[in-house]
Amino acid sequence: MTAHLVADPGATGAAVFPARPEWLTLSAALADEVPVIADREDLLVSIAPGAGGGAPACFDPARAVIEIDGTHLGVDPATVDPANLADRARYATAWGLLTHECGHAKHTAWDAPEGTPPAVIAAAMLLEEPRMEAAQIRRRPDDRHWLRASATNLILADTDATDPARAPKMTTADAAHTAALVLARVDGGILTATETAPVATVVESILGADMLAELRALWREALRTADDDAEAMIGLGRRWCKVIGTDPDSPTPPDPASSSAPDPSGGSPVPSPLTEAIGKALANVARAVADEPPPEDPAVVAAAAKAAEDAAREDAEDAARTVFSSEHYTGTGRTAIAGTRKPTAKERTAARVLARALSTAGVRDRVAVKSTSLVPPGRLRMRGALAADAQRAAGAMPTAEPFTRTTRRTVPTPPLRLGIACDVSGSMGRLRRPVASTAWILANAARHATVPVDTATVIFGRYVRPITRPGTVPDVVTEFEADDDYENITTATAALDGALGLSQPGAARLLVIVSDGHLVHTYQRHEGQKLINRLRANGCAVLWLTNNPGDTPLDGVTVHQLTNPTATAQAIGRAATAALRAAR
Repeated sequence: MTAHLVADPGATGAAVFPARPEWLTLSAALADEVPVIADREDLLVSIAPGAGGGAPACFDPARAVIEIDGTHLGVDPATVDPANLADRARYATAWGLLTHECGHAKHTAWDAPEGTPPAVIAAAMLLEEPRMEAAQIRRRPDDRHWLRASATNLILADTDATDPARAPKMTTADAAHTAALVLARVDGGILTATETAPVATVVESILGADMLAELRALWREALRTADDDAEAMIGLGRRWCKVIGTDPDSPTPPDPASSSAPDPSGGSPVPSPLTEAIGKALANVARAVADEPPPEDPAVVAAAAKAAEDAAREDAEDAARTVFSSEHYTGTGRTAIAGTRKPTAKERTAARVLARALSTAGVRDRVAVKSTSLVPPGRLRMRGALAADAQRAAGAMPTAEPFTRTTRRTVPTPPLRLGIACDVSGSMGRLRRPVASTAWILANAARHATVPVDTATVIFGRYVRPITRPGTVPDVVTEFEADDDYENITTATAALDGALGLSQPGAARLLVIVSDGHLVHTYQRHEGQKLINRLRANGCAVLWLTNNPGDTPLDGVTVHQLTNPTATAQAIGRAATAALRAAR
């Protein structure tokens, strides 16, 4: 039997209402938080030193009162702000006790039928502890941390492991009692097998593998039992008594501390190996909980995510202003522009072919939209007409709309934003001319397509240089060198994002990176991966064009190997049309 759940509905119990104002204020503040945890609006909370009826905490269902012993708070009650999720880590044990009792308030929804033997009730309530906690974390997974934080105090209280006179001995009753409180919490998802291994070893040495397996089957069945299934829980309590050799019809509940069963240790040593195992297991749990980060406040997480997104957007806009400004250096030197030339007839043809493909991909089907009205045109619905007549007869303003009409509307075509970043390190010379040609083809295809298209192309090596700019249609093809010894992929990606809004909704978006992925500095790979992850999380597709199978693109991108460099434009065009179709 556990000490922190008042199971007798006729019990008179007395809640402790603190006299000191800081405890009274804290009790009221905790009561304000309980409805969310327990999914109940009728609960009161009293926290003060000495509350809990001798246990760390208790719940009285007859009076809907949760009591918590204030000695487990560990901080000045005047400084506690329960509404602040970030503050709860300072008093994790007390918050875990509150969470545990809220779990009882929500999930212990069964009462033992009148006339049930006390021994059976005690066994059923023992199984209720892991069952209830498992139900609580299924409903509120983040509560696991707090239940783990309070597990040490609850288990020590329920096993009397700190009382030399009542501490568990090497008996069947004590071992079964400990298994239900410790090992069943492993199957319930609160504790781990590694943490509780000392208890598992000693318990099995006392009970034997077969009996422990029978008990484990019972508590696993309890974990699957519904909150209000009293018949099932009482049945499990009766079966538990039979397995451990307790008379289920005994008029008094069994007390493991005063068990008459033989103790293989002969009553010594003190503490028993079972008590020592409990202490080791709970020490493991305490260390693990201390190393675990507490659940984060969703509001804090959302605010941090928004701040990070705003900062990333500002960085992208700054990079775009630097790279695409008219004053930006584009002359000779590293990451050099080699010159310009007039487009060929094939490039002009390719631009028009791609424009038609983009226009076709942007075509949207007409969708049927049904609407109702008070007056024609439309099909008359008799139900609506009768409802309108009834409203008029009652002297009310008619609100029924008896006429229905179906219209077909064309869904607006989303614009396309397409950015290309080409690596110009020494190993990329094979692709520099096809990429220069592709940049011109895409920019001119945007002019001829009926779909709104915005494109930009940059090269990245030691620096980042623009080849085509957003909103402009170049008359000439800009060519470049590929002899750098560095790959500044982060600035290139950020600049295209800032210039085209690749991380912003409202358009089909595609980033194309032409690179072998052999980035000299790990910083560029690490930070570049973060930028790519952000774009993909915001709905931007990323296509990576490589030279050969040995290339190392970043993770999460769609990879296409260019066996024929002159097919670069076609590969990008197919990806662009696919992005438009996906935006339907």
